[in-house]
Amino acid sequence: MPLPQLPPGFRFGTSTAAYQIEGAATEDGKGPSIWDTFTAEPGRIVDGTTGAVACDHYHRYAEDVALMKRLGAGGYRFSVSWPRIQPTGSGPVNAAGLAFYDRLVDELLANGVQPMLTLYHWDLPQALEDDGGWLNRDTTERFADYAAILGERFADRVEHWIPVNEPNVVMMMGYGIGVHAPGKALMFDSMPVAHHLLLAHGRATVALRAAGATSVGCANNHAPIWPASEDAADVGASKLFDALWNGMFTEPMLLGRYPADLEPLFEGVLRDGDLATIRQPLDFYGVNYYNPHKIGAADEGSEMPFEFRELVGYPTTDFGWPVVPDALREMLILMRARYRAALPPIYITEGGCSYGMGPDEHGVVDDQPRIDYLDAHLRAVATAVQRGVDVRGYYTWSLMDNFEWAEGTTQRFGLVHIDYETQQRTPKRSFQWYADVIAAQTRSIG
Repeated sequence: MPLPQLPPGFRFGTSTAAYQIEGAATEDGKGPSIWDTFTAEPGRIVDGTTGAVACDHYHRYAEDVALMKRLGAGGYRFSVSWPRIQPTGSGPVNAAGLAFYDRLVDELLANGVQPMLTLYHWDLPQALEDDGGWLNRDTTERFADYAAILGERFADRVEHWIPVNEPNVVMMMGYGIGVHAPGKALMFDSMPVAHHLLLAHGRATVALRAAGATSVGCANNHAPIWPASEDAADVGASKLFDALWNGMFTEPMLLGRYPADLEPLFEGVLRDGDLATIRQPLDFYGVNYYNPHKIGAADEGSEMPFEFRELVGYPTTDFGWPVVPDALREMLILMRARYRAALPPIYITEGGCSYGMGPDEHGVVDDQPRIDYLDAHLRAVATAVQRGVDVRGYYTWSLMDNFEWAEGTTQRFGLVHIDYETQQRTPKRSFQWYADVIAAQTRSIG
C-alpha cells in the first residue's frame, strides 16, 4: 500500500554523527574526545571496538555523498567533531579540520543534498572534560566560541543548525548512570549538566544567528512515558520521569522555565538571565524518536524513585527496543497539545532501528523488518500531519551502519551495510525502498 501523501516540500533525509562514522581519530591535528578516552577503558564497550576507524567516512565522504544522491535524499544531518576544530576545546582553530567540513558541505551541495549541521553529538574535547566537562559552567562559554567559528565558516552554505544532540541522553547516560562517556554515575547530582547543556544551546543559538545562520533548532530525544499500572505510585513515578525526559529540556527552550516538580533541583546552578538565554526563538524543533518507555515506582531505598519496566506485546528490534509506531503519532500530537503556539515546525531528526542481517550469497541484504519499521513510522507521521501537527521532514537514522556507542559495532542501524574489515558499502533493500518512497512522494508533489 503506498504511503499517504506528505506535505509539499517534506524533507526526506538521513542522519549520522561524527564519532560514529568518521574515524581518522588522530589525523590532521584532531585532538582526543571523551569517547576516545572512554573506548580505551577496558569493559566500557560491548565488543571492545572503538571509533578510531569506524566507517572511515573522513576519507570516503565522497563515496557516501554519492550514496545519498542515489537515495534521492534531500537532506543530510551530520555532526562536526569539536576536537577536530579545536583540539583542546578552546584556542586556535585547526585549519585541516575546518577544511574537511568545507569539502563535505561543498560535496553535499554539489549533489543536491542540503546540510543539517549538529555542533555537538557527544564528542566533547577531553581537555574540557579534564576541567569538569559539562559540570563546569565555563564549558558553555567555550561552546559559544566554537559555535561562532562554525557559524562564520558555514552559515552561507548550511541550511539548518542544531547546537546539541539529545541533551537528556548526554546527562543521564554520560553523567547520571555512566554507561556513556565520560562514564560518571552521579545520579541526581548530574543536574548541573542539564542546565549547562541548555545554556550552551542558548549561547550557541545567539552566536550562530550573529554569524548569519537563518534556521536554528534542536534535536531532543522524546518518548511517550506510560505508567506500569494505574497505581498512584506508578503514575507518580511515570510523571516524574516524563518531566525529566520530555519536559526538562523542552520547557526551558520553548517556555523559558523548568517543570515545576524539577525547579528545586536547579537551586544553586540557575543564575539570573539564564532562562532568557536558553529560550531563544527556534526555527524548527527536532524530535528524535525510537520507542515509548514503561515506568513504575522503584522499591523503597532505591537510588532512583522510578524504574523501567518491560513493555510486552510488541515486536522488538535487535537492540531489544519495542517497535511501537503509533507512539510516535501519540508523541507528536501530545507535543502540539502541550506547547501549542510555542512549538515551532517539527522535523523528525532521527528515527530508525537496529537489525543485524548482512549480505547473503548474492550480496543482497534483505532487511525487511527495517522496511516495515520505516513504513509504519512514516505512516504515523502522516497521520499526525493529517491531525494538524506541522511536521516538515523525516531524517532516517542512519545512512550507514556505524559505531553504536557502548554497543560498539554489534548494532546495525544503517540503510547501507558496512563491512568493517574492508569498508565495503552495500545498500540494503531498505535503501532501495526508501529511495522509491522519496521518488514517489516527489512525483506526487510535482
